[in-house]
Amino acid sequence: MKKKMLNLNEYMKIKEAAEFLGVCVHTLRNWDRKNIFKPRRNPVNKYRYYKKEDLIRFLKQLENTSVEGNK
Repeated sequence: MKKKMLNLNEYMKIKEAAEFLGVCVHTLRNWDRKNIFKPRRNPVNKYRYYKKEDLIRFLKQLENTSVEGNK
């Protein structure tokens, strides 16, 4: 069965995603290992790719959690 390639226009590389979230690359790798925030993997080279809409959703969840924690 042939694996489908990612449309890279919708994705960020790990360094770009880290900058977008304001964390370091090591944090994203740790979150991946701990199943906190899972990236997509390139089927050919296994590089991590983060979907832009998933990053935005994750940021909104963090914002909501921090707002609720301050109540």
